[in-house]
Amino acid sequence: MSAVNGYAARPSVRAGEVVRLHIATAAPRIHVDFYRWGAAPQHAGHVEWPGRAAATGRFDADWRWPAYEFRVPPQWRSGVYIAVLSTEAAHGIPPLDAREARILLVVTPSAPSGHGILYKIPTFTYQAYNTAGGGSLYSAAQVTTRRPGGGVGGPVKGLPDAYDLSSPRQTFAHWDALFIAWMERNGIEADYCTDLDLHEGLLLHDGYRLLVSAGHDEYWSPELRRHVTTFRDSGGHLANFGANTCWWRVRVTPDGTGLFCDKFPPGATGGTDPDSSYGCPDHWWESEPENTLLGVSYRNGGGHWDGTRTRQGFIVTDADHWVYSGTGLQAGDSLGRDGALIGYECDGAAFTYDHSGRPRPTGEDGTPENFEILGIAELPPDWNFPAREPRATPRAATLGVFTAGGTVFTAATTDWARLLATDPQVAAVTRNVLARLS
Repeated sequence: MSAVNGYAARPSVRAGEVVRLHIATAAPRIHVDFYRWGAAPQHAGHVEWPGRAAATGRFDADWRWPAYEFRVPPQWRSGVYIAVLSTEAAHGIPPLDAREARILLVVTPSAPSGHGILYKIPTFTYQAYNTAGGGSLYSAAQVTTRRPGGGVGGPVKGLPDAYDLSSPRQTFAHWDALFIAWMERNGIEADYCTDLDLHEGLLLHDGYRLLVSAGHDEYWSPELRRHVTTFRDSGGHLANFGANTCWWRVRVTPDGTGLFCDKFPPGATGGTDPDSSYGCPDHWWESEPENTLLGVSYRNGGGHWDGTRTRQGFIVTDADHWVYSGTGLQAGDSLGRDGALIGYECDGAAFTYDHSGRPRPTGEDGTPENFEILGIAELPPDWNFPAREPRATPRAATLGVFTAGGTVFTAATTDWARLLATDPQVAAVTRNVLARLS
């Protein structure tokens, strides 16, 4: 079978509109099968085109591969669709995650659906870790989104996940797919969008009550953050079932096809770790702490990237809170310890213990005064810790909630989605949050 790969001109499309796919192969024919991700993959459509060859490009410039237009049927439900590329007719459902011959496409609703939940797919983060063409935002300040990869179909920077070797961490399959499958198995309906959609000011005015993200939503543009903040301040709710969220600022080209991120302090030399450095131009926390939006920041947490880690869960601080309804948890119990819920990266708020031994936010890092720490996990010394303002408080993952117009819930760990199918208490907390806020 001849090699084939491709990418979408834009990562999302409205149902009923035309999407442009760019595909290259030396074979005479291309077969494209579209599958919607959900409780189980559903075959949604098939198209064939003549094959055309093209050369591999660089990571920082549009690859300009041959273009093919496909009109998305208006009846397609909003969701994440994987285009499976082949040079021969496919039989059966192939694996939807692969490092080549796959394209991720998010279908947004053609009109307001009435669903209460809007789920954000973090394509900026997928592209930041995408190494197609020889580079990523970890080796350069600029990448193009018009190249293979970006969630699926391309090589990815990062170490293997000892707890789930089936897919690389910074891909759709690793966290988002697990969360979405769990929602659909549990009858929780949502519409879907990308961070580019929200960057452009789309969808958040269409009647949604709750914006959800999960896993690893690390790269945010100023426009994206501004629009989400406005949604929250106007009464919209946020549920962040992830961590390392809104850590890096990215600038997006006017046509939405390029990302820029200036990570290194002036005069930095090779080998400098920007996470551990001060004076990084696009650290959100150094200019506009992400705590003000989400209540937490990675600078008060940390990461454990390689191999297994000390098993930790959140120590419950207020078992009577609605978040824990139906879990059976009591104060002092651990949520998710058996499944190593804390990691591989986690976020926290600066805090101190009060006279009763309960953690309370200090607010010195921008965390709102009414942020309630509902679960806490102090991090062992063998973790990797980012730079932060000098303070004596420990590094800890802090699960919590606060209200600022709308309610904001943060799970404060990337691995939340990994435990949904195996830990009934993690699943119960998730159900409580989605039910109450949507």
